Amino acid sequence: MAYIIAVNASLLSQTGGTCVCDLEDKFQCDSIKEFAACKEDVRRDLITATAAISGMASLAFGLTTNLPVALAPGMGLNAYFTFQVVGFNGSGNISYQTALTAVFVEGLIFIFMALTGMRQWLVKVIPATIKTATGVGIGLFLAEIGLSYSAGIGAITAGGQATPLALGGCAPEQLDPETGVCNEGQMSNPKMWLGIICGGLVTTILMAYRVKYALICGIALVSIISWPRNTAVTYFPNTDEGDSRFEFFRSIVTWHPISTTLNQLQWSFDSNASHFALALFTFLYVDIIDATATLYSMARFCGTVDPQTGDFPRSTLAYCTDAAFISVGALLGSSPVTAFIESGAGIFEGGRTGLTAVVTGLCFIISIFLAPIFASIPPWATGCALVLVGCTMVRQITGINWSYIGDLLPSFVVIIFIPFSYSVAYGLIAGLSMYAAINGSIAVIVFLSGGRLEPSQYDLKEYWTWKGGGRPPWFIRALKNRRAKRDVENDPAVMGDNHSSAGSGAGSSTKDDTLVVGQRPVSPLTMPDSSNRWGM
Repeated sequence: MAYIIAVNASLLSQTGGTCVCDLEDKFQCDSIKEFAACKEDVRRDLITATAAISGMASLAFGLTTNLPVALAPGMGLNAYFTFQVVGFNGSGNISYQTALTAVFVEGLIFIFMALTGMRQWLVKVIPATIKTATGVGIGLFLAEIGLSYSAGIGAITAGGQATPLALGGCAPEQLDPETGVCNEGQMSNPKMWLGIICGGLVTTILMAYRVKYALICGIALVSIISWPRNTAVTYFPNTDEGDSRFEFFRSIVTWHPISTTLNQLQWSFDSNASHFALALFTFLYVDIIDATATLYSMARFCGTVDPQTGDFPRSTLAYCTDAAFISVGALLGSSPVTAFIESGAGIFEGGRTGLTAVVTGLCFIISIFLAPIFASIPPWATGCALVLVGCTMVRQITGINWSYIGDLLPSFVVIIFIPFSYSVAYGLIAGLSMYAAINGSIAVIVFLSGGRLEPSQYDLKEYWTWKGGGRPPWFIRALKNRRAKRDVENDPAVMGDNHSSAGSGAGSSTKDDTLVVGQRPVSPLTMPDSSNRWGM
């Protein structure tokens, strides 16, 4: 999980953070020395913020839930936050501060949804094929970012008016300032090849041999090669920006306070209320699918899920802890925090309790003081890591129902729209709309025809119901238990049986199926579960 420190900071800093650029073309802002210096300060702050929120969240989660699951800013949501909501250098629909406010509000809504059970219900009511397709689309989205110039190796670039994408690989100064197309030198940038060979090929070989720290090894190898000055691949060129980076790198171990991104929430929406609502909806939707599904998967992996109820111990507390640190992360300037699927590596090695998450959190906290090293990791070192993370997410494409057109087409729309529109939100909206239109129309035709006009392979469609499933929320169970207890106390027949059984003496026996607790018979079906009464 350590790779998230460098990758998350690199992605989020592309928004420009709190830095201000008055140019109409935001892509030219990096040429302004003051803005570039401010942007570098934002990246350093985000390194501290990412390590801090990951450490605190993982530590708290392990202590409160006793589950071996670590939390950190989620991949995919940070890309959506950066390139769609805020935009490159602030070119998006809302500001960095307003986007953080949306994340903060999302955390509060999640706490309410977790307490009421709505979060679990929403995950179950969304079609499974759409949930799977969303993960695949986000994986392609991350791969696309890893191949780009802003946060990757620079293998692809904008294609201008002719094509949506074009082959890149040239030096940044060889890009056309208007179209973004390489004027010359395609695939000749040594930094790109360093990222492909050392960050991609070497990492893939390590993954093939199941080396646990393959991503970290690849990022570290590229970074170490990029640190010496006066080379073709150096991250510290002989410029003002390069000198500033090198001076910060030389401190190695230091405390870098969060100054530019701390508590930057902005509650004035003005004309951007609709964009704020869209961003909030997407954060909620993707986090509901990602975090909730990941928590459930990890709980099932470590064997704590009850097969009868489909729930795991302290699930409500787990969801509330996750939601609370979404809001805390927003206060530090980060995108939403979520459960990491990499927690499965710790479970695979024997982790079964919260001690695994606690140790992970302590390691993140220690890394706060190594900010100069993490700040000196170049984008071409993390680009192939993004591609490989995207590859692991795309593997779940086999879980999509390819047998029925009503499931196939909406899933395909989600998969292609997310990377091509550069937006998770638009992909989700397109896929859900397509799913509702196709399956709703077919359902009406089948109903009106009395089942005689069923489409081909209709029996292979994925089952869906709005009722969800599983056990009800904790407060519903508590109310039912109290109501059952009150009914037993007020039932004259039961009370009469109770008196007769009491008068028959301690040695008498009964053939009734009720369970006697003290002097009050209670049905086994309504007996409160004292070991997990509140579902936490």
